[in-house]
Amino acid sequence: MPTKREQVLDAAIELLGSRGSRALTHRAVDEISGVPSGTTSNYFRTRDALLSGIAERLEARDHADWEAMNRAPAPATLDQLIDGMAQFATHATTTDRARTLARYALFLEAQTVPAVQETVRRGHERLTEWAATLLRDVAPGTDVAKPLVDYLDGVILHQLASPAKQFDPHIGLEQIVGGLLGR
Repeated sequence: MPTKREQVLDAAIELLGSRGSRALTHRAVDEISGVPSGTTSNYFRTRDALLSGIAERLEARDHADWEAMNRAPAPATLDQLIDGMAQFATHATTTDRARTLARYALFLEAQTVPAVQETVRRGHERLTEWAATLLRDVAPGTDVAKPLVDYLDGVILHQLASPAKQFDPHIGLEQIVGGLLGR
């Protein structure tokens, strides 16, 4: 069960992802999380502190998700890896849409809040390392994790900003993986 601080941060993530950064206020987070007025401010005195808390909570939740995924069998083939990445992109733009939108909002906030920038950077590095581990198993001797993760970020961002009615990231992923691996 989440602590009250985590409850506040989860509500802040939902607010940021569903209504945008302009809607992110201490009072709005209090209302959405159902805590007494002033609770968010007690945990996070400033907007920058709240943004940093959101970034850290997103990183913790992402890490927990990656750990859960690591318990599943690793892809044994490149096709399985592409399928998994396509499923991830679809999940990020549908089921996990608000959390993904919150993450991208933090990317913009990171330009002016150094603590957020550090957390965003660390999260991107973790994701890239995880992708590199998966790639080592199916495409040994390659170093394409970073451009592949960057491509996936772009696909997800474009689907969120301008949704395609029939979103299927498979074709693009097959093309980019083929190009990166010279296949």
